[in-house]
Amino acid sequence: MASVSRRVSRVIGVIALLAWSVIAPAHDCSVAVDVGHFLERPGATSARGRTEFELNAELAQVVVRALARRGCRVSSIGERGDVADLRERTARARGAAFFLSIHHDSAAERFLEHWSIDGVDRLYTDRFAGFSLFVSHDNAHAERSLRCASAIGRELRAHDFVPSWFHADPQFGQARPFADQVNGVHWFDDLVVLRTAAQPAVLFEAGVLVNRNEELMLQRPDVRERIAGAVSDAIVACLRYRR
Repeated sequence: MASVSRRVSRVIGVIALLAWSVIAPAHDCSVAVDVGHFLERPGATSARGRTEFELNAELAQVVVRALARRGCRVSSIGERGDVADLRERTARARGAAFFLSIHHDSAAERFLEHWSIDGVDRLYTDRFAGFSLFVSHDNAHAERSLRCASAIGRELRAHDFVPSWFHADPQFGQARPFADQVNGVHWFDDLVVLRTAAQPAVLFEAGVLVNRNEELMLQRPDVRERIAGAVSDAIVACLRYRR
């Protein structure tokens, strides 16, 4: 009975620690949230004609609110679509403890097919889905970036989101080498916002906007809240416990 009691106590202790990491304000939790792309070059186009920048900006707003609710100091970069210079984005993030760039993924042109929606010819592919995370060896805090990216992927998986490689067509393969395959993290050394950031930095592709079902799913308010909650919990925990 004593051993059972000790195990129960340890479980309760772990639960309490996790709860504290979510609800307690993080003294070192200052996050720069970067909205990927800008108005003149809005990135990919979704299966129904929305721009990636629009989707990035909408999700970023939810992430900013989620981080603020957890006691973080949050700054938004590029939310008005007026920051074209990538180095300016990381310059604006100086002083933050963490840099998160929010994007939505597309697919290579050779995989895209045509369909008609609302009388307009659009491009789509339903062969790929899921989130992905990217870090750079050239970031000054590469190891910490990877730890935080793995924490984000782990938390997303706990909320039933799946890394993009899990859905990938066998012909697609993976263009970027894995840093942590289980949690959907890849190395992408040349990304300017990752390698020039002065703090740990992660680029987050929330899902595949040219997938017709995933495009709709990613725009649901409840899904955005789940994504933002998972990402925010992971960042808070990573910054607080240096894991």
